[in-house]
Amino acid sequence: MNILKGLLPLTVALSSFNASADFSQAELNEFADKTSWSWQVVDNYHNGDKSHLANIELINQSNIDLPAGEADWVIYTNVIRPILTKESQGLAFQFVQGDLFKITPTANFKGLKAGEKLTIPFEADAWASSYSDFMPRSFITQNSLTPAVFSSTDTEDSSQYVKPLNQPEQYQRYNSPKDYWQKPTSTWRYDRYSAAQEYALTEKEAKRVIIPTPNQVKYRSSSTQLTGDWQISYQGRLKSEANLLADTLNKKLNAQLKVTPNNQPVQDKKLISLAVYDGDDNWAAESYSLEIDKNSIEIIAADNAGAFYAIQSLLSLTPSGTHSQITLPRLSANDAPYYEWRGFMYDMSRNFHGVEITKKLIDQMAHYKLNKLHLHLTEDESWRIEIEGLPELTQLGSQRCFDLSETECMLPTRGSGPFKTSKTNGFYSKQEFVDILKYAKERHIEVIPEIDMPGHARAAIKAMELRHDKLLKAGDKAGAKAYLLSDPNDKSVYSTMQFFTDNSINVCMDSTYNFVDKVAYELQQMYRQAGLKLSNVHIGGDEVGVGSWTASPICNELYQTAGSGVKGPADLKAYFTRRASEVLAARGLNISAWEDGIMYDRITPFPIEQFANDKVYVHAWDNIWEWGVSDRAYRLANEGYHSILSMGTHLYFDHPQEPDPAERGLYWAARYTDVEKVFNFIPEDVYANADFTRTGKPIENLEDLVGRALPQLQKPENIAGIQGQVWSETIRTPEQLGEMVFPRIIALAERGWHKNSVPASEQQQKARQWAEFASVLAQKEYPKLEEAGISFYLPIPGAKLVDNQVHIISQLPGLTIEYSLDEGATWQVYRQPIAQSGAIQVRSRSGEHTSRTGYFK
Repeated sequence: MNILKGLLPLTVALSSFNASADFSQAELNEFADKTSWSWQVVDNYHNGDKSHLANIELINQSNIDLPAGEADWVIYTNVIRPILTKESQGLAFQFVQGDLFKITPTANFKGLKAGEKLTIPFEADAWASSYSDFMPRSFITQNSLTPAVFSSTDTEDSSQYVKPLNQPEQYQRYNSPKDYWQKPTSTWRYDRYSAAQEYALTEKEAKRVIIPTPNQVKYRSSSTQLTGDWQISYQGRLKSEANLLADTLNKKLNAQLKVTPNNQPVQDKKLISLAVYDGDDNWAAESYSLEIDKNSIEIIAADNAGAFYAIQSLLSLTPSGTHSQITLPRLSANDAPYYEWRGFMYDMSRNFHGVEITKKLIDQMAHYKLNKLHLHLTEDESWRIEIEGLPELTQLGSQRCFDLSETECMLPTRGSGPFKTSKTNGFYSKQEFVDILKYAKERHIEVIPEIDMPGHARAAIKAMELRHDKLLKAGDKAGAKAYLLSDPNDKSVYSTMQFFTDNSINVCMDSTYNFVDKVAYELQQMYRQAGLKLSNVHIGGDEVGVGSWTASPICNELYQTAGSGVKGPADLKAYFTRRASEVLAARGLNISAWEDGIMYDRITPFPIEQFANDKVYVHAWDNIWEWGVSDRAYRLANEGYHSILSMGTHLYFDHPQEPDPAERGLYWAARYTDVEKVFNFIPEDVYANADFTRTGKPIENLEDLVGRALPQLQKPENIAGIQGQVWSETIRTPEQLGEMVFPRIIALAERGWHKNSVPASEQQQKARQWAEFASVLAQKEYPKLEEAGISFYLPIPGAKLVDNQVHIISQLPGLTIEYSLDEGATWQVYRQPIAQSGAIQVRSRSGEHTSRTGYFK
């Protein structure tokens, strides 16, 4: 899941001047606006992999002095790694919660006069090897003044507030153990990309390819011209699918295709026909056949979903843009998905991106035949869905701002800044969520809501405490306790992977399960309003802070209760999962959970017999190879759980796409995960994917690495499918989201639909298969993404000196490559090797999108 091992967020609160000297609002604003704030990583080699050295630098270019000595101004900032230093340069660092720290002046503070620079050295946990480890929107405040954001940090361009990470001790994580990952060079990229170049497809060839790859497809040499005078005829049950096809083709052809049910006569014209197979044979669910002939396009499917996927295959053959006619290859295809569960998890809870981007994501998922949208709706930082009757969940839980009491909003974390106007704030209203459900239904996507419990639940806890206090003040004692999730007498001490100390729901309180039932009831009503039946609720279960409930009086009482089945803290996670599942089973619901929410320990799952639900889906994510639990997907499947491959090393799209500090993302599972790595994932043999340890050392023998036998898959029928994940800790904008998700999600769809039959050892076959897919991405899929208004990631080209000339290639053959000989002042399209001895800048382009710039010397 979302383990941030060694990662801690930071928010700095600074107070400078003496206690009797106060800023005016204008002075505070001027100081923040004209004082430069920056971070600098000094030395990741400082203490092995335990801690690193860094600086905060303030350059006061305002006319405002910060006086020496104690004062009551405070600066807050967010950063991934916890600050370990208690005091530096007379400034005290104090942990607030999660990734929020504050800095305040002590009697030892020497002041910061106008025109001066102050460097504040500190030590922090683990390492910092990425610009995105440091969050934007650090701010200063004092007493009742409105906070003021340091202008240098009020941006999504991290180079404005993080100094360059150019030295090995800055961009590598440690030197003991050895960090084998080096900062990428143009030559490194060239060598990686070169194996596939000879198998690249031409543009004409690429445009004939359907993604995801059909099981069987036979092309004929001739082609068909699709024009505005074609008609669509459909079997009555396929009306929705026919209308979606017509809407898309009308835009592509600037036409108005006639659409009629197939019980009405059609004119003797060119015809696209849609039907569900009514023979005796049992076709697999979601399967279809597609026949493109001179004057007819025939789709026959096992069900509505199959017809929809046949339509997506047909549309996959069409180009972007508007055309008077579209040339299609004549072909016959028979197709069915390899996995039933082809999912994607989207965390909009850490940072909310809005309804429009959610629908755009659904559109693209549908186009590539993904069928499960797992919405991570709740977190420590925020709650993102309206629940009727519990308005505090969104009134408080969906907003982050500067409010230490957390009665108006949650704490400002993840770079959201101090104001409610932050674009990362918001939630799905009840009606918006119903609309999303309907939108997904039309595109054959099931939406699985996740309410993360009992950990990762701080927003819910704080919202229900606020509700409790309001009702108690109004004299409604019973109502106040109805949905309370915490006990003020619980003195348990713990810290989570994301450094929260108060985010575990108290699992021993009956009101907790009343809350679960209430939320499930309201979710069911929304699904019913959308014309759907809610079938599956994801209950999270992951990363519960060790030490939760160990000093809870209510839990101590439960241990003494006969028949509770609970005798100590070690029983409580299973107790919660069982009781929550019973509540949901009583509503006819199945459940999903993250793998660690279903485990007693590293290797022992809860007995599946304890669950009253018909099915229990478990997402296997924690496959850091050397940690020794990469076998959980198989253990869980063998125990009867429906296991979904969700591996952190290959399927977490919040990870960087290169081992470069300029790449956005967390990197706890793998130093990088690019689209080629996702494409080459082998779901059918989990252990075959063991490539590198976290240090970057190649893995030659996984069993030897973990030192014990690896269980084999005994019940392959219980591998339900595959799912990609994007966590949004470092993703604050829709543009950033698109660049992290695309094109990796397309490779995920390929692996979910079409069996990866190439063994990991067959390098030539792998190179050919990858080159063909990469060519289609570059020459057909990228233009469509741009047309849909979706941002996407472009790889930096590789460059190498060969025979005294610079050769440049792309990871995705067919992308436009550009180079500059004048430090980016002008750019030229690369067409042939360059005779150049000086520095060359290189980048790739698709439409208006360009990659980061690479350098070759």
